[in-house]
Amino acid sequence: MAQHDIEITISKTGEVRVHVKGAKGKNCMEYAKWLAQIIGTVKDQKLTSEYYEPEEKNRIDLKQELHSDD
Repeated sequence: MAQHDIEITISKTGEVRVHVKGAKGKNCMEYAKWLAQIIGTVKDQKLTSEYYEPEEKNRIDLKQELHSDD
């Protein structure tokens, strides 16, 4: 099973950017739907080339890494 990464960046103004990496086809939309329930309203959405690739099965395992720009 391929590894999928979700990169979440929160700006100093509170804007949240999410980039789903490695999820082929419309599977990335499952991550987007799940994240929207947690984070809130989606302001903008851009599809990457991976969206148009053949789909793979998904399994979501959560791992959190916190980074500070201090």
